Amino acid sequence: MQDRLAKVRGEIAAGGLDGLLITENVNIRYLSGFTGSYAVLLITGDTAFLLTDTRYVEQADEEVPGFAVEMVEDGWITGVAGLVQRLDARRVGFEGTALNYEDWKSLREALPGRELVSVDDLVGRLRMVKDASEVAIMREAARIADLTCEHILRMLKPGLREREVAVEIDYFMRKQGADKEAFGTIVASGPRSALPHGEPTDRIISAGEFIVLDFGARKQGYHSDITRTVLLGRPKPRQQQVYNVVLEAQQRAIAAARPGLLGREVDAVAREYIAERSYGKHFGHGLGHGLGLAVHEGRILAKRSEIALEPGMVVTVEPGIYISGWGGVRIEDDVLVTESGHDVLTHSPRVLTIE
Repeated sequence: MQDRLAKVRGEIAAGGLDGLLITENVNIRYLSGFTGSYAVLLITGDTAFLLTDTRYVEQADEEVPGFAVEMVEDGWITGVAGLVQRLDARRVGFEGTALNYEDWKSLREALPGRELVSVDDLVGRLRMVKDASEVAIMREAARIADLTCEHILRMLKPGLREREVAVEIDYFMRKQGADKEAFGTIVASGPRSALPHGEPTDRIISAGEFIVLDFGARKQGYHSDITRTVLLGRPKPRQQQVYNVVLEAQQRAIAAARPGLLGREVDAVAREYIAERSYGKHFGHGLGHGLGLAVHEGRILAKRSEIALEPGMVVTVEPGIYISGWGGVRIEDDVLVTESGHDVLTHSPRVLTIE
């Protein structure tokens, strides 16, 4: 945590700030280790405060030994205002992407004569690059996802409802040690497989149709995210063709991933291959996103992304083809950028046919 605080303090100094207010829960956890749901941080050049209410004071004392914990009774805005005045901080930064308008207005009214400065998501940028301890946890989250994928592919059969499969995915991940599912598990079959974020329904799964399974495990706050598209029985020629195009696009993009490459350049590898095969209009979303304490940590692999890949970044690589009324295919893996290239964290087989 001290290394992370040192980097934030460098940003505080560079911005000519007297302190920085952190209100985004994920960033609070990243900088302090606090896992509760109600807190804010105020970081200065030489001090760090965590403000919370009576529900979490004891928990904060245990989880954040490097912070001065202050209990607030009338809401965090009153507490922050008092602390800023006590420290005589004149120019205070805040997370413009996290603080809502009403809270900003109340904070401004509580701090007359102080300058509130909106900063970009500087902590989010730091979170994009993982250290060794974070990578180790993410490998475990990926391992749980792989075990779950293996289990679900064994149990899939015609007659199951999408919702039944989704519930089994979530239950099995927790049995394997996940804190919870990373996001709402997606199970979409038949024509519904063309919905990139199709929530599970009571639709009955049949043989001969695509089944998109998109899920992930949360472990110690960190997430995995995997998608497999499978089919029970023998695929039709067009189904196999579309699947092969998506798989080849994904493999080409993964192979290209290395430090220094811009996100849009990796995205283009997959996008151009899909377009060459005449399916370009059916791939509308970005190739992948950052992964970590949040499921989506920046649109790193996207058509217009100018973010350069760095060692320690973990990104998803998930091309897809979605044809309305017919079906869709997406294949997704979690990829760690390394000094020499990349390392794929998820290892479930990429096969279409399930006998």
